[in-house]
Amino acid sequence: MAQCEMCGAETPSPKTVKIEGAELEVCDDCAELGTEVQTQDASSTSTKYSTSSSSGSDSSSSTTSGGSSGGGGSRRDMFDEMDTLVDDYDQRIREARESGGQSQEELAKDLNEKASLIRKLEHGDVLPSDEVQRKLEHALGIELDADGDAGEGDWESGDASEGLTLGDMVKRKD
Repeated sequence: MAQCEMCGAETPSPKTVKIEGAELEVCDDCAELGTEVQTQDASSTSTKYSTSSSSGSDSSSSTTSGGSSGGGGSRRDMFDEMDTLVDDYDQRIREARESGGQSQEELAKDLNEKASLIRKLEHGDVLPSDEVQRKLEHALGIELDADGDAGEGDWESGDASEGLTLGDMVKRKD
């Protein structure tokens, strides 16, 4: 005699039932709590589609395969569209704000954000949302997107970029 995996009662003929995503061998009383899974050849060849057998195996397999590739495609698209933040975003924000002669409170007021957010960003405690990142880039004239090649933008923006050396671009802290 087998034992019910739900209540522990001994049952002569357990039923395979799917309860909240788990397939269990249960007694007749506990079988009412889930949906019975067919254990014939159809489900043994593909247990992946056993839960959607009510809509037909052909339509569920095409829907599931299309859904998984579509889901994978949409997930990939989501990450492709995400901006990659530069590693030193906190230093860039602080240096740009200080070079503009603004306090954290003044910058926050200009951006319509809280001063505590600016403090957290400058300390590297928080990553800026896409909206805040765009506001900071516009207000401070900096590039925080790692894919944007911020270094190239700095070189191209100079009037006399021809003949500049690395020493011309480095700001020393003495």
